[in-house]
Amino acid sequence: MAATVTWEALRELAGFRAESGCALSIYLDLDPSDTPTPAGAETRLRSLLARAEKEFAHGGERPREEKMAVGRDLDRIREWWGREFDRDGARGVAIFVSGGDGLWRVLMLPRAVRDDVHLSRRLRLTPLVDLAGDGEGALVAVVNRERGQVFRLRGGRLQEIVDRTEEQPGQHDQGGWSQARFQRHIEKLVAEHLKAVGGEIDKRVRSTRGPELVIVAPDELRAEIEGALSVEARESIVGWANARANASPLELLEVARPHLERARTARIGEAVERWREERGRHARASAGWAETLPAASDGRVDLLLLGEGADRKAFRCPRCGRGEAEAGSCPLDGTQLEPDAGSDIAVQQTLVQGGSVATVRGDQLDDAEGVGALLRF
Repeated sequence: MAATVTWEALRELAGFRAESGCALSIYLDLDPSDTPTPAGAETRLRSLLARAEKEFAHGGERPREEKMAVGRDLDRIREWWGREFDRDGARGVAIFVSGGDGLWRVLMLPRAVRDDVHLSRRLRLTPLVDLAGDGEGALVAVVNRERGQVFRLRGGRLQEIVDRTEEQPGQHDQGGWSQARFQRHIEKLVAEHLKAVGGEIDKRVRSTRGPELVIVAPDELRAEIEGALSVEARESIVGWANARANASPLELLEVARPHLERARTARIGEAVERWREERGRHARASAGWAETLPAASDGRVDLLLLGEGADRKAFRCPRCGRGEAEAGSCPLDGTQLEPDAGSDIAVQQTLVQGGSVATVRGDQLDDAEGVGALLRF
């Protein structure tokens, strides 16, 4: 099963630097609409590995030992694919390997990625930043007249943390009661059930300090459910969804996903507005590559804002990793800077310094070369 890419995992990978050779970063699209069959996926992978062999293992000016190491890493990927690969609902896969440095990491991804292969001393992580978090820690509550469950999103799956499901009396249980009295009795039991479930939701919201909450419930119960929640829980709701009464966790996640994605888009929009305000006051904001790359290298970036597809040729210090927009010598240690992708430098430096990254769609960053940041100082 594809898992959520966590910020912790990305920061760990961002801190990697190959010491005994180079590291391969490979991305493979497994979206069923593009790659519906195992044979098709294997064909795409073979194409990527052939490209890597042509560009890295057989050509160029790299030392012979380095080429041989790359060849061994490619063989290891082929062996893994033949013996261990299991698609299991994944829509993409990222493979990071550097045998000489003991690195082997495979991430099965919940969303598609563009096919890519990259060889460098540092890993290419930019394609993963749009997947980071991806609702991680969100709560999904499924509530109806009998069912009362709360799930937490962890690793791309809904994990049950509360079950207050209670079977309510049916028509055959009426006995000698009048219809009106029996109906009032049922409604009382339902109200008590909703109150109990609301209390469980409140506990989880408070313990998680304001998580995003999606409630899956019949429309006719919405008012009663809201009335059973605290103000804090109601403020955490990012969406209401509908599903069949006995929907599985996978089905619940499918109906919750659009609400979590809209909440994410809204958060990024709010971050862009804060960035504009800070930039307008010449305060804690950077705009453009010349300002943002050094800020990321200095550990000043709290949130990197990267336009979708934004990139440019930039330069990195091979010794300390510092990024600069123009060629020259590293201002810290005097080492000659080497060309690299600006987006990769900005993302890697932001992550390794504990910051986060948000992909901004549309033209919101066009007046800043597609890149900016909210700064710590």
